[in-house]
Parts: sequence; structure tokens; C-alpha cells
Amino acid sequence: MSDAIYGGIEGGASNSCAVLYNAQGEELALVRGPHTNHWLLGMDGCHERIHNLIVAALKQANLPPDTTLRTLGLSLSGCEGEETCEEMKAGMAAKYPHMSNHYVVWSDTVAPVIVAHEEGGVVLISGTGTNALLINPDGSQSRCGGWGFLLGDEGGAFWIAHKLIKVYIDEQDNFEQPPHNYSTEKAWECVKKYLKIENRFDLLPHFYRNFEKSEIAGLTKELAEVAKQGDLLCRWVFSEAGRTLAKHLLAVSPDAHPSLLEFEGGLPVVCIGSVWNSWDLLKPGFVDQLDSADRSCLSEASLIQLNTSVASGATYLAAESIGFRLPRNHSNKFKVFFHYQRNKKV
Repeated sequence: MSDAIYGGIEGGASNSCAVLYNAQGEELALVRGPHTNHWLLGMDGCHERIHNLIVAALKQANLPPDTTLRTLGLSLSGCEGEETCEEMKAGMAAKYPHMSNHYVVWSDTVAPVIVAHEEGGVVLISGTGTNALLINPDGSQSRCGGWGFLLGDEGGAFWIAHKLIKVYIDEQDNFEQPPHNYSTEKAWECVKKYLKIENRFDLLPHFYRNFEKSEIAGLTKELAEVAKQGDLLCRWVFSEAGRTLAKHLLAVSPDAHPSLLEFEGGLPVVCIGSVWNSWDLLKPGFVDQLDSADRSCLSEASLIQLNTSVASGATYLAAESIGFRLPRNHSNKFKVFFHYQRNKKV
């Protein structure tokens, strides 16, 4: 089936991406759109957005709108459990039976590692929220996180923004002083400007009546700029975020197959999400947490940044589920941005 088209979607909590490939492994289209998290949209809303993404991708690829994909892989935020994945898959097949011959659904942690290392590794997500997944060569898995902002997401963009706001509120209430007595002035000015508010009571509509998780998470990009300008409180919270991300990695690494630890550069860790753009701010806490952990946990790892969309990994996996391996070139799809060795910074 040399004319077959294969699709994949990366669905995050803030935005999504869809890609189309031909049978020769050539990318035909890449389009971006809003988030596809069913916990925020409902299943029906999620199905509709996935459909719209594929329609837009077909248009970009100059393919007929009624083109039926051979497979469509969906790597989606919020699809953690098997039952949820099956519900998503069944819903897509029922509503859009002619969009794809075969649907496959996983959480957003599964596809990224396939782009860089087919043999397995760790996916460490820090976007709006956080999640970690270890995949071994035999398919066995170990996970930590993915519980959402009410139950977890430590080290993610929402967590960072919320933590800084809470430090300011606690100081103003004379409930607790900021860590190390750092000034909250610059961080609070950043919050006020971003949310267009005048005082701490103006926060209430943003967190209750008109709450949008992605809006609060978006504040973290602005706080990163304040941190880069030298503000000690903002630098502290990003270092704490790095520390919590290292804890995610330490939670799953004991279950890694020995072969993963023997890769050149150690355990491969694919880092996904916008918070990783602030690696220089995350690094002090991240490295310190790894250095201070039990020596048997992890001695070497390579942090990897993808040069392509995670949606390509979803496409590869979906094709493999029907026994077809899409041609791929891993060499230009990722780069190592940090090599960790215990007590040695490289």
C-alpha cells in the first residue's frame, strides 16, 4: 500500500499537533491546534478537535478531505488508564469511521520516546503539568505523576505559577515568610501585569469564577524572564521545579532494564514540554536532587530534546500496531542537551 497515509496526534493540556506521513516515511503535513484533553473538554469535544486537526492536516497536504488514513495514533494528555483509552478509541471509530481504518490511543507519555529510542527510555514531561514514564525494551513500564493540578503536576508550569502566587499571598497574610526572606516585589509585579490585576483579591476570579488552567500556566513564561534577570525568588521556584522533576526521574529509574543504562550517555530521558525551555533555571535543583539521592538509583543519564513533533512518534506506533514499520531517520530528530554523571556536571 505505497499510497497509504499514516497520521498521528500529540494532544497536550494546552495545545495539540497533528502530522501526516506517506508510506515512505515522508512528512506531508504538520498542523497545530488547541488542547485535546478530555478531562477539560469532555469526550465529545475531544473527538471533534481531533477530527478538525486531521481535516486541517489533509488540507495542508493537498489531499482530498474524504481521505481515509490507514492508521491514526493518538498520544493524548488525560488518557492514562486502559479503559479511558478504549473509550476514546471506540468514540473516534463510531463518530468518524471513514477518517481512519485503525485507531490507537495512548497517554501523552508513550509516543515521545519512540522518536528518539525505539528500544525504550524515559519520557519526562513538564508542560502545563508533569508526568514521567519509563518504557523498557520488553514493553514493561513504570510511571510517576500525571495526576493533574489538583493531585500533582509538581514541577509543571501551573505548579510554578501557583507556588509563587501562594508565596506572595502567605507573606501578605503574615502566615509565612518567603523562602530565605527573598523579596516578592518583582514576582508580584509580573503577576499583576500578566493577569491585569491591581491587588491580591483580584486573583479570586482568575482562580475560581473564570478559572483557566492554561492561563495560569502561561504566567510561568513571564516569571522565567524575571528569573533570568536575577530575581532570587523566581530563581528559587524554578530550582525547586527542577528538583521535583528529578524526583520523577528517580521514581521510575530503578525499574529500568540494565540495557537502557548501558546506552552511550546512560539512561535516555526525553524531555517534553515548554518548562524545559528554562533548563538553565531548572538545572541547579535538578542536579542537586540527583546528586543527593541514593547512589544506587541513577549514576548517568542523557537529557534529550526532540527536533520534531511527538505526533511523529504516535504515527510510528500506530503503523507498527498493524505490522508496518514506517521508515525513519532518528539522527536528525533529537539532540542531547545535558549529560548527567553523578557529582559531575557536563
